[in-house]
Amino acid sequence: MVAVLGITNVWTYLIGTVAIILLPGPNSMYVLSVAARRGVRYGYAAACGVFIGDAVLMTLSAAGVASLLRAEPALFTIVKYAGAGYLCWIGFGMLRGAWRRRRTQAPAPAAEPATAAAVERDPFRRALVVSLLNPKAILFFISFFIQFVRPGYPHAWLSFLILGTIAELVSAAYLTTLILTGNYLAAQFRRRRRLAAALTTGVAAIFVGFAVKLATASLG
Repeated sequence: MVAVLGITNVWTYLIGTVAIILLPGPNSMYVLSVAARRGVRYGYAAACGVFIGDAVLMTLSAAGVASLLRAEPALFTIVKYAGAGYLCWIGFGMLRGAWRRRRTQAPAPAAEPATAAAVERDPFRRALVVSLLNPKAILFFISFFIQFVRPGYPHAWLSFLILGTIAELVSAAYLTTLILTGNYLAAQFRRRRRLAAALTTGVAAIFVGFAVKLATASLG
């Protein structure tokens, strides 16, 4: 198939990117949880962290770091376990917040959801770290992203830029949907403190599950 601007099978790339982004992962779950607890503004702050984190990973992939990680599995193992540990830390932090809220039985402030104590004060920074240490995203850029640039194309940076822009646009559309959904849930949580605490517990368990799954990820 003829490559356009050094990109091969652009429609295959688009379909595959949509399918991969729609799969539940720590990035999307984190953005949804932030939006559900603190509203649209904080949801987009977390989404911006994801966008920048993914952009960094794309740039590193284009610069050849993806090949380095494949050639040096020990480096990938370090990143993998660091990411899994960070997801566990987030999950257990949410569990502690939900447990404290249940023990105190204190009413939630009207201006903030009941589970706000379990959410960090800087969602952008935390989402950025989640994105950078997410083995699922790293595997995407190692095993999928780079396959669609024609070897030997003299302007490979342009090919990577176009592929990265496509991925970011798909991600933006998906995360916006999650943020709007989370904003609706936030209104429900302000009136239902027990529901909010239960969801926090569930989301925390999901993060721990992601950590276990990502810790077993491999380059093969």
